[in-house]
Amino acid sequence: MPELPEVETVRSGLAPSLTNATVDAIEVLDERSLKRHVGGVNDFISTLTGRTVLGVVRRGKFIWMPLAPKPGDPSDWKIALVGHLGMSGQMLLRNVGHAPDKLTRVIIHFTEADGLKTEFRFVDQRIFGSLAIDVLVPTADGKPGGFSDGVAAGTWWENLIPASAAHIARDPLDPDFAEKAVLTKLRSKNTGIKRALLDQNLLSGIGNIYADESLWATKLHYDQPASSISAAKAKELLEAVRGILAQAVKVGGTSFDEQYKNVNGESGYFEISLNAYGRKGTSCNRCGAEMVREEWANRGSHFCPRCQRLKR
Repeated sequence: MPELPEVETVRSGLAPSLTNATVDAIEVLDERSLKRHVGGVNDFISTLTGRTVLGVVRRGKFIWMPLAPKPGDPSDWKIALVGHLGMSGQMLLRNVGHAPDKLTRVIIHFTEADGLKTEFRFVDQRIFGSLAIDVLVPTADGKPGGFSDGVAAGTWWENLIPASAAHIARDPLDPDFAEKAVLTKLRSKNTGIKRALLDQNLLSGIGNIYADESLWATKLHYDQPASSISAAKAKELLEAVRGILAQAVKVGGTSFDEQYKNVNGESGYFEISLNAYGRKGTSCNRCGAEMVREEWANRGSHFCPRCQRLKR
């Protein structure tokens, strides 16, 4: 599943073209990609057509685009187009006339602010991702809803977030990430530390890849109880998470197959920097021991059995 670096790469790729772009028309090729839009296909099309996108925002793995009110309708709801990539979703930007992309589920035709015609194509192999229109609600802490390159500053939608994403905690790269509070909650959990890192209600954006990488960096076993970790070690772990996520963003995230691409259809390059994830059977880059993979929570955990011992 795309994690924070991949989703941020997509967000930053969409923003220059779609900020202040207007929706001209919509083609729904597979209704299943609108399964989270409560009004159905016709409502999605009628509500979105003619709208102007005001920005592209991200919190954790959610992307949303606040929409300008329709002209002459002062009672219009404060709404946004919300997207989630799920396991295999892609958000591609294509010029008009570009060759079809396989497994395209929805096409949104835009006119950019400079008049250029652009197609936004939502491609999804496994159809776990989705697009929907959702109401915007105030953030619980009264601070900006998510990351938007500063475009949101001073706008009516700066401190709003889609209702469907309001339960998601801030991610470690968010300027308003409350590190002290997160550390306190993290160390109060009796679950394994990896399970705690994947809890999107505690901190968002981290999935299997970057959890394994961060735990390797701090020599922690994935099943070490979070409550048994010292305050200093927990702080070291969060610093590692932040550094690894930031580095992955710089190189466009991690691509192991054709399922994750940026908005231009290109792969990310963080795979070459991985120290744990996907490295079963190779030598640990720190001590030389053979890396292993163990089944865990319907997925796998990659770690070094020598460097990352479980401490009872």
